[in-house]
Amino acid sequence: MIQVQVRVPEESVQVVDNWVNQGKFKSRSDSMKTILAFYIEREKTREFYNMLMQRSNEAREKPEILIPLED
Repeated sequence: MIQVQVRVPEESVQVVDNWVNQGKFKSRSDSMKTILAFYIEREKTREFYNMLMQRSNEAREKPEILIPLED
């Protein structure tokens, strides 16, 4: 792992500290790793959705390029 120093608004740190105190995370560091992982996954999902929408639009514009799923 690489250590990174980040400046965060005080209110955000208070929220994270409350989560740690409630047992939702082991530490501030654990919360940041989890939050980043969720954000990265969300962006991957958004990219996949955009690709599906593009393919869907292409299929509407040129239905002859569709490949049947069943013979």
